[in-house]
Amino acid sequence: MRYIIYKLSTFIVTIALVSLIVFSVFQVLPGRPAQTILGIDADEQQVAQLEKELGLDQSLWEQYISWISGLFSGDLGESLKYQQPVIDILLDRIPVTFSLAMLSIVLTALIGIPLGIFIARTDGKWVSTILSMLTQLGIAIPSFWFGFILILLFSVTFKLFPSNSYVPWSEDFFGALQSFFLPALALALSNIAIMIRYLRNTILDQMKMDYVRTAKCKGLSERWIVYRHILRNAFIPILTIFGMIIADTLGGSIIIENVFSLPGLGSLLIQSISARDFPLVQSMVLYIAVLVVFINFLVDLLYKVIDPRIRLKG
Repeated sequence: MRYIIYKLSTFIVTIALVSLIVFSVFQVLPGRPAQTILGIDADEQQVAQLEKELGLDQSLWEQYISWISGLFSGDLGESLKYQQPVIDILLDRIPVTFSLAMLSIVLTALIGIPLGIFIARTDGKWVSTILSMLTQLGIAIPSFWFGFILILLFSVTFKLFPSNSYVPWSEDFFGALQSFFLPALALALSNIAIMIRYLRNTILDQMKMDYVRTAKCKGLSERWIVYRHILRNAFIPILTIFGMIIADTLGGSIIIENVFSLPGLGSLLIQSISARDFPLVQSMVLYIAVLVVFINFLVDLLYKVIDPRIRLKG
């Protein structure tokens, strides 16, 4: 229980610091939101009147308290560009980003984990060497470049997938799956390479342990040792890297969404930055930051469940 209380208190303090940093950063940026709304032809009296209506004439501390209070009540302010509540805009875009991220994470797990185990078990053979070289390329090449390559191959050349068409799940399940598959794969390829290399190195390190040599002396097969012993002991470091991949995927689809013209949070963030829509940008930056902190918090709790020794350290 002490471990959970400690991690929860750390999570709350971190979120509070993140919110304060996000708010402070947007306060020092040049430009006045009221002037942006009214346009350059508005006089100072009109700007001052709108700032009073928006609460921008208050002190920074009062604005921060008002903003935090709005976060708990679901009131994130109003978008300067869309003239709509920020929460409504985010709720409309989150399903797109979430669907893309979930499909990418599933692809990462289904491809990365089996290949990582296979490369570790065939270490030193030519197949393992070739796959290891490919993982180095996967780590080095950015996801948006994979996106362009996939569009060129599967959309332009073979015409198997659409490149710039979004289909909601509610309209057509298979059409939506087609529209999400290529961007999810582009987003997953680098993470697959990271997962493979990390899993390979972890398994090879575990294979040097005394308990593995003891198991071999007992006549246990390599498959049994890997799946029943090594993977269990290697699960915590694997969980660490997988948690990082999940956080990065959920918050890092900005460029991919723009490459494939998906109406998610990533494309919305780019548009909002261009329009200097500070309330919307501020809320999305906070969303990404809180998401990363929350994923790390869940990973810490899973450590306690998986390894009882961590419970004693709490």
